[in-house]
Amino acid sequence: MTSRAEALRALLFASSAAGMLIAAPVSAEPGAEPDPQDATTLETVTVNGQPARREPLSPEFTAPLVDTPRSITIIPQQIIEQTAATSLQDVLRTSPGITFGAGEGGQPLADRPFIRGQASGNNVFVDGIRDTGGQQREVFNLEQVEVIKGPDAIYSGRGSGGGSINLGSKAPRLTDFTRLGLGLGTDGYVRGAVDQNISLGETAALRINLMGAQGDAPGRETVDYDKWGLGLSLAAGLGTRSSATFSYYHLTSDQMPDYGIPLFTKTNVRTTDSGVLDVPYDSFYGLKARDYLTNVVDTVTFDARHAFSDTLSLRNVTRWSETLNDYVVTNPGDGGNITNGGVALIGGTYWMKRGLKSRWNPTQTIANVTDLTGELSTGGLRHSFNTGIELSREDNSNASYAVTTTSGSACPAPLTGFDCTPLYAPNPDDPWSGSIVRGLISDSTTDTVGLYAIDSISIGERFVINLGVRYDDYSVEGTTATGTVAAPIYTPSDGQWSFVNYQLGLVYKPTEASSLYASWATSATPPTISAGDQNTGVGTGTGNLLTTLLEPEETESFEVGAKVNLFDDRLALSGAAFLLRRENAQIQTAPGVFEQAGAAEVRGIELGVSGNVTRQWQVFGGYTWMDSELVSGAFNNVNVGDPLANTPEHAFSLFTTYRVIPSVSLGGGVYYVSDSFGGNQGGAGGGANRIYAPAYTRVDLFASWVVTERATLQLNVQNATDEEYIIRTNGVHHADVGPARQAILTLNLRY
Repeated sequence: MTSRAEALRALLFASSAAGMLIAAPVSAEPGAEPDPQDATTLETVTVNGQPARREPLSPEFTAPLVDTPRSITIIPQQIIEQTAATSLQDVLRTSPGITFGAGEGGQPLADRPFIRGQASGNNVFVDGIRDTGGQQREVFNLEQVEVIKGPDAIYSGRGSGGGSINLGSKAPRLTDFTRLGLGLGTDGYVRGAVDQNISLGETAALRINLMGAQGDAPGRETVDYDKWGLGLSLAAGLGTRSSATFSYYHLTSDQMPDYGIPLFTKTNVRTTDSGVLDVPYDSFYGLKARDYLTNVVDTVTFDARHAFSDTLSLRNVTRWSETLNDYVVTNPGDGGNITNGGVALIGGTYWMKRGLKSRWNPTQTIANVTDLTGELSTGGLRHSFNTGIELSREDNSNASYAVTTTSGSACPAPLTGFDCTPLYAPNPDDPWSGSIVRGLISDSTTDTVGLYAIDSISIGERFVINLGVRYDDYSVEGTTATGTVAAPIYTPSDGQWSFVNYQLGLVYKPTEASSLYASWATSATPPTISAGDQNTGVGTGTGNLLTTLLEPEETESFEVGAKVNLFDDRLALSGAAFLLRRENAQIQTAPGVFEQAGAAEVRGIELGVSGNVTRQWQVFGGYTWMDSELVSGAFNNVNVGDPLANTPEHAFSLFTTYRVIPSVSLGGGVYYVSDSFGGNQGGAGGGANRIYAPAYTRVDLFASWVVTERATLQLNVQNATDEEYIIRTNGVHHADVGPARQAILTLNLRY
């Protein structure tokens, strides 16, 4: 692949830099900064390096986690590193109730999480600011991941109503430390990372994170990747009333894209109950000579804060980001089937024509958030409030490629042309030559203005009322390109919406460390106006949206729950029951025609545990039960009463470690997901073909050995039983295979 040399150079640089860092004197003693590989604590630290309970990073959360009336999961750096996670999908495996949708059509190959049955790909944030652009996110620069479930428009503005995900970046501290991780594993796994914090006097610090990695997808040898990343953060005024932080983030990732394996619709012979074709799970239908996927991310952030007093502070954050999602990928479900000439049974062997998807999708975003956070007492009531304004502009371009094959794997008669392969024994090494030419570019610009106010009102020692309101003005204008390069046709379109969302919560505190709560919240999701563009809008349909301006979808949620912190806040337990209803939903009522005639409901129960049962025993996980259905609106064999796509009824995860002796910890993870119907956009799944990803149980193993006070060896065996499973399916064309067994040995050094 084109940048494999870059990744190798980054690894070599990381290793040589580590050598210099190890040789350099460092003022901090071991233990000044809690070790992320420590299997006995899930704490965080203050800017001065003191242990502290983990809380959401955004000031919009005006109460401690235990007093916030909604379901929130914080996945700490310790869990990220102990589970050997390298992607957002890896991290969110530890939070049940979140699934990832399969790429399809205009949806770029990128992170596409579903929360409580609602498509949430546009509800991913970094340090509280929306992270736009199609990309597959890395974790090397993360301090923690926060999952907020249920409509959270007062925090994040426009959204799907299922919830949002906030990625908390590593920030400078006033203590010196250096961490080095070097991992080797099966499937060509090599990963190196350096995390160094340098104090620059009494109030300033610099933090540098560098990562390089390469390898193959376990069980799918052809699917290789290499990537490198840099996180740089310089802060001044730490620990004083006025501070400023400049941050830069870069990621380059090159990989072989993978659209998994086809469905029975290729042959029209259903060989499995799930509808996934019974081909070997290591079958790869792409072409090594043609297919590629490149992600490039550059982000610059400036964060300025001033505390007027101990109870009143002002924050202003400005961010500029640019992302590129660029790919040509074989889709085994496209290219036709046995009834339309795309598949043929020849001499007892099924042959198929390869289908193809492509995308060139750069996105630029500039955003500014200003908010005022404070506390005050009036009439015997204590207020903790946050109010602010958010301004953003997103410029998005989209184009596909004209891919022409001039020579390659010839198709046997009656199939014609090139790019054919045996359906049950595809060959990714088939020769290919031809041209890849970018086509016409469609573009759009999205402007957002958001005004919000949030208040947590304490009434005595037992009751807290949480109030929130947010107004958003959201406008999009764009141009859709059709026709040919020689005779292009540009169709302009625009839309503007304004909406107000609310949150109301009541908390009763039996004790200081526990709470019972009830909450109600709303969210609005404006439609997209540019076909094939998942970034400018967060709606679920295209088609006649270019000529018919639809209203935002509306989501309403009711939730009751309980939280308790035990053992001096070392263990957190939570439970919640919820009802989520999405109305005014965009559904396809005829080919290419969308109307707002749909409604969907999800009822569920969530349980969560995080922390330490004892000093030696750490646990992190939970269970989610969801009962979802399409309440109204049906088309194309999707029926009222059908479950929603990507919404399994049961999901369970538990990662646990136990320190057997002071130097050895053992543990692992168990992850169970029940049947999950395929689909893309938060609508009903399955359809007439009833395609689903079958239930599976995955078991991971963990062991760590403290070699010295500065060195730790960590062993992870992912999918230890080598379970063959489907992680997701789009229900129409293809299904994505879960990773096979992989062993990873990591040396962690800290100074």
